[in-house]
Amino acid sequence: MILDRILEHKRAELRRKKSRGYLAKLKGRIADRPAPSGFINALEEAYAADSPALIAEVKKASPSQGLMRPEFADLYEPSGIASTYKEHGAAAVSVLTDQEFFQGHLDHLASVKDHVGLPVLNKEFMIEDIQFYEARAHGADAVLLIVAALDRIQLEDFYSLAKGLALDVLVETHNESEVDRTLERIPDATLIGINNRDLKTFSTDLSVTQRLARRIPSEKVIVSESGIHKREDVVQILEAGAKAMLVGESLVRADDIGAKIQDLRGTAGQEDEASRPVQGTRWI
Repeated sequence: MILDRILEHKRAELRRKKSRGYLAKLKGRIADRPAPSGFINALEEAYAADSPALIAEVKKASPSQGLMRPEFADLYEPSGIASTYKEHGAAAVSVLTDQEFFQGHLDHLASVKDHVGLPVLNKEFMIEDIQFYEARAHGADAVLLIVAALDRIQLEDFYSLAKGLALDVLVETHNESEVDRTLERIPDATLIGINNRDLKTFSTDLSVTQRLARRIPSEKVIVSESGIHKREDVVQILEAGAKAMLVGESLVRADDIGAKIQDLRGTAGQEDEASRPVQGTRWI
């Protein structure tokens, strides 16, 4: 399974990073960083204004699709593409930082945060404490915990570590048992992701959001992830109870990213002035 391959490589990668000097360097960099901005708050505000909130993902490549677009490094560098997301109403940005399988980098995260200013999620396979310090040191406002990649103790400990670093947490689930484990082990978790992608086949099915959302209390912020390509998909997940959507591939691959965002948001065809945010109000 691809997740097993990724985690095996990630463990080897992190073994090379473990040193007191590296951790001290990260802590020094954290001390120079401003406090994280509220990732969850941004989604809730956006959902209240014009649902669902959009977490737009900077994604250079994937194990199943390869390079998303050949010119990514030139015309669509991380901060450039994230600026387009912001311009067209994204509430937050997700940045993939895994290098081996997704051609990401922690520097991409720092660049997006420093140049764009929206709340940023570090999209990474978090399996060691050091990664949380890396995320915070490079400007992350939130981190991802993939339930399928963690045991029960890790899930609890990593959630506590993230909160101790003032990071919001998106807890990603794929099936009923993972949702139940999340609600049982970390009942304070506010942001719960439902990934519509099968980890074995990499196929997507939006009915996963429909099925799992029924198990999640209404006060939680449900984020539907993967397989969202058109407005009809957005309507489907919204009706299922999702308050936010994480979209990467369909945006990065689009000929016109701004137009694609408008299509997903249901604002295509509106006058530019009408679709701009009113001062003091968040639109997505």
